[in-house]
Amino acid sequence: MPATTPPATTAAEVLAELAELEDPKIRRVNERHGDDHGVNLTRLRAVAKRLGRQQDLAVGLWETGDTAARLVALLVCRPRAFGRGELDAMLRGARTPKVHDWLVNYVVKKSPHAEELRLAWSADPDPVVASAGWALTTDRVGRRPEGLDLSALLDTVEARMKDAPDRLQWAMNECLARIGIDHPAYRERAVGIGERLEVLKDYPTPPGCTSPFAPAWIAEMVRRQED
Repeated sequence: MPATTPPATTAAEVLAELAELEDPKIRRVNERHGDDHGVNLTRLRAVAKRLGRQQDLAVGLWETGDTAARLVALLVCRPRAFGRGELDAMLRGARTPKVHDWLVNYVVKKSPHAEELRLAWSADPDPVVASAGWALTTDRVGRRPEGLDLSALLDTVEARMKDAPDRLQWAMNECLARIGIDHPAYRERAVGIGERLEVLKDYPTPPGCTSPFAPAWIAEMVRRQED
């Protein structure tokens, strides 16, 4: 007898599986960070790994609007399958920080539209959208800095980071630190900007972790590189 193809997993079936994994304690912790789901991320990743790449399923899961389902969608999708307009609409509708971060890091960075979106988002008046542009810029600073005006980026950080809304401020601070870590010619200036602005200087940092305060972050990462 010819082999039969197993039926495709539906979005409803994935939602039901995620509902069984829901943990009220995890939800309470996540909600303090703006994320409205209660699924352990290790278990969520295991679900995605079992499903494998399924673009149609990813689209269906995204359309549910459920945060946990959207996280699975971002793990099982094919990043290059999304058009520029689709990615822009997805970012603007991402709602929660974790979905926003995974969309940028797991999907947009792998898209052929990444550079075009970086430029558009960086100039967007919505600070959450702009933070995605800065995240993409930080990625370029570290991996493909050719063509970037690092001095101009530092000018913008120096002028705007202090009074930027939280998520945009965090993204700009990451860019500041990355410039200082990866580009010795700009390190002294990056450290000086961080010292003057004092952004995240008093951020609570657990023992053994690196402070997000740019001068401390730069110093620690440079030390590790030298070691």
